[in-house]
Amino acid sequence: MAWDLSIDLIKATVQLEQPLGDGTRTVGTGFLINAPTPDGKPRVVLVTAGHVLDRMPIASARIGYRYQLPEGGWRYDPRPMTIRQGGKPLWTRHPSRDVAVMVIQAPEEFARAAIPLAWLAGDDTFGRYDLGPGDEMMALGFPRGLSANQAGFPILRSGRVASYPLGPASAFPTFLLDFSVFPGNSGGPVFMAVGARRRPGATETQEVQFIAGMLTQQVELSGERLEIGIVTHARYVRETIAMLDGVAPPAIQPSEPPTAGSKAASAEEAVEP
Repeated sequence: MAWDLSIDLIKATVQLEQPLGDGTRTVGTGFLINAPTPDGKPRVVLVTAGHVLDRMPIASARIGYRYQLPEGGWRYDPRPMTIRQGGKPLWTRHPSRDVAVMVIQAPEEFARAAIPLAWLAGDDTFGRYDLGPGDEMMALGFPRGLSANQAGFPILRSGRVASYPLGPASAFPTFLLDFSVFPGNSGGPVFMAVGARRRPGATETQEVQFIAGMLTQQVELSGERLEIGIVTHARYVRETIAMLDGVAPPAIQPSEPPTAGSKAASAEEAVEP
């Protein structure tokens, strides 16, 4: 493949934040999808975890745009973004999953950086590539509101798939990823890209690039964070985007606990500025 999903997705991933008035701010991660309307009109959709926006109580948040300068450097330029109008949310939330999407008017440079909808994994993607426990995936985010540099690019992390089975998504809507999760990571894309290492014994040799899902929570046991992320399958991102066009998702499936005796905790909360 000529394209590199890692770089393209880094460019499409943004920090979302809102000051809380007590010296802290709510921080999360989002990424941009190019999802044209049914009649073919261009449309940029912001994707993030539903709880990231739920926990932003006022009407305006900030989205962390970046611009390349003529001399080759980059400038971080967060802009206000209206998320509520008349007290009502402007985003669309999946009825059973922690996924939210919102149509935004992105600057031209960011509209071009939005990831094609087709790069989101489909129901058959994991099976087609014979993916399973031990395969490595990447995750982008802003842990504790930190970025990779002053230009505001997200931090790239990696971890191995830590649960079985991975599908079908209708029966197993989330899967576990073995990596350290911090406040600010919620809403970040999880993906496989060229160079990702496969598990020992895997025979799959073809290059694999797709967005597997979105980080929504982490596993917590007796108040202890276990450094295990919970990833919501990309299917539910697709379904939520389809809701923008009046397409209702399938019947709601009951949520399953991430592991026996554990609970899920959000990977987003108030952080110091």
